[in-house]
Amino acid sequence: MKYQSFLIKYAEIGTKGKNRYMFEDTLMKQIYHALKDVDGEFQVTKESGRIYVMADGNYDCDDVIDALKRVFGIADICPMVQIEDKGYENLKKSVVSYMDQVYPDKNLTFKVVARRGDKSYPVSSEQMNRDLGEVILEAFPQMKVDVHHPDVLLRVEVRQKINLFSEMIPGPGGMPVGTNGRAMLLLSGGIDSPVAGYMIAKRGVVLDAVYFHAPPYTSERAKQKVVDLANLVARYAGPINLFVVNFTDIQLCIYENCPHEELTIIMRRYMMRIAQELAKRTGAMGLITGESIGQVASQTMQSLAATNDVCTMPVFRPVIGFDKQEIIDLSEKIGTYETSIQPYEDCCTIFVAKHPVTRPNINVIRCSELRLGEQIDGLMEEALNTTERILCEG
Repeated sequence: MKYQSFLIKYAEIGTKGKNRYMFEDTLMKQIYHALKDVDGEFQVTKESGRIYVMADGNYDCDDVIDALKRVFGIADICPMVQIEDKGYENLKKSVVSYMDQVYPDKNLTFKVVARRGDKSYPVSSEQMNRDLGEVILEAFPQMKVDVHHPDVLLRVEVRQKINLFSEMIPGPGGMPVGTNGRAMLLLSGGIDSPVAGYMIAKRGVVLDAVYFHAPPYTSERAKQKVVDLANLVARYAGPINLFVVNFTDIQLCIYENCPHEELTIIMRRYMMRIAQELAKRTGAMGLITGESIGQVASQTMQSLAATNDVCTMPVFRPVIGFDKQEIIDLSEKIGTYETSIQPYEDCCTIFVAKHPVTRPNINVIRCSELRLGEQIDGLMEEALNTTERILCEG
């Protein structure tokens, strides 16, 4: 059966108060954006705590559902039949027709759950449950009623129109992107940072991203890999401005002037400084990293404290308590894993010390940075002024 209507259910938005309409309107905009590349014509409307997607033209139902499953804020997607109220007998016929078309195999159990959003409807919900169940049994004797664990739960919602649906496809949940500010994601070519961006976007945050490029030590293919990852995350998060920073001269300056066991920490601190400055310029209110405690030398508690030391805005680390397999599982779910494991190095893997410090002393690190003098300030300014911006829309 080709559905022409989809009921969109949300969860957290329903807990909002007087400003709930703002969240609903943002969700509707995100739905429109998700469907822009799907063949067909779509109209998104809302009515009394319900959002509807009406489809017309030549479209693929599976494509519509796949697009909606990437929209944060959606709890469930319900393909449905929507009918005009032409009387109770017409509703009975519509229910029989629905069950016949949607379930060609009639050897199943079912339950009818009716709900009157329109309390002026002349038949009570309990009466509808009994009557509609009865006409289904009369039409299809093979079917059986099971009120506890039915194969099919047919929902009948009486509103301005009458909605019939029996399938609830889980959406991603979360909050609509654009309802909780903006943040800057430090995006490498690895597995962790795309997952971190996905998780923060799920809370309604608009993403910008920064990638530190180090030619000739990192290739153009490594850069393209990060662009590809940004586009994959953008399928969920919406358009992402990816800022590509040339980090080579800064890395060389640090390499030539600082103790090599401190290279990773000091480079991370300068990445955070640059990311924070870009965040301020774009109006972002925080930084996002894919760091997980203890995963590598730069992610011990002491190392994280040393990188935090240079930041004045919040640093969000949504995968900090995940083990590697949990992060991999989520990256596979969102479709970034295969791109992340492509064998192209990023600048974090260049100039790595054989024995990096794992418990850095912040005062010692600060003293080491003094060796960089005014030269590093000029290099940072040049890196910021020559930053390339790439719009990634998924």
